[in-house]
Amino acid sequence: MLQQLFSPSVQHTLDLIGIFVFAISGALLAVRKNFDVFGIAVLAEVTALGGGLFRDVIIGAVPPAAFTDLGYFLTPLLAALLVIFLHPHVERIQTGVNVFDAAGLGLFCVAGTTKAYDYGLGLTASACLGMATAVGGGVLRDVLANEVPSLLRWDRDLYAVPAIVGATMVVLCLHYGALNSFTSALAAVTAFVLRLLAMRYHWRAPRAWNRRSTVREE
Repeated sequence: MLQQLFSPSVQHTLDLIGIFVFAISGALLAVRKNFDVFGIAVLAEVTALGGGLFRDVIIGAVPPAAFTDLGYFLTPLLAALLVIFLHPHVERIQTGVNVFDAAGLGLFCVAGTTKAYDYGLGLTASACLGMATAVGGGVLRDVLANEVPSLLRWDRDLYAVPAIVGATMVVLCLHYGALNSFTSALAAVTAFVLRLLAMRYHWRAPRAWNRRSTVREE
């Protein structure tokens, strides 16, 4: 299905772009945590490739693409190297990095959902795995950095929800036989725009109704 939507070269380029920007976010967190160069590289690799590795292992696409394409492995290292030497400058363009991260989110939720469906998963399972592909690396990044994953925190802008919306659009198109290059791009753009709007207007998911907890908020 992916080969029918995009040419292999376009698909590969989009993957590398998404991997690069996710790796930047992982490396920046490692710098803030005062990790050494090895820790920065590890966090960049995990953030960039974690979601795809999880998807490929679940659907049985082994060995995962990250281990069969050297570009997938080297791209996060390039991002880590960039951050190691230029992190003050990268921090100053954090808004631009966030925009590319949102683009990666949109691309990965569509690619992950489509690949899961190609390997025989049902529509609901494919959507869930597409969402996991998009956000899985970020979850692993936060866990390794000893932080509560961002997508579980009420005080962080919506992250998983745009990925869920994009993945849902893909499976609806699959169900009605309408998935093509245009509709898959539309799903990715929708997830991308929702993430940008969430960052711009600080949209957050609601908490428990009529909350009466005495625990101090963190």
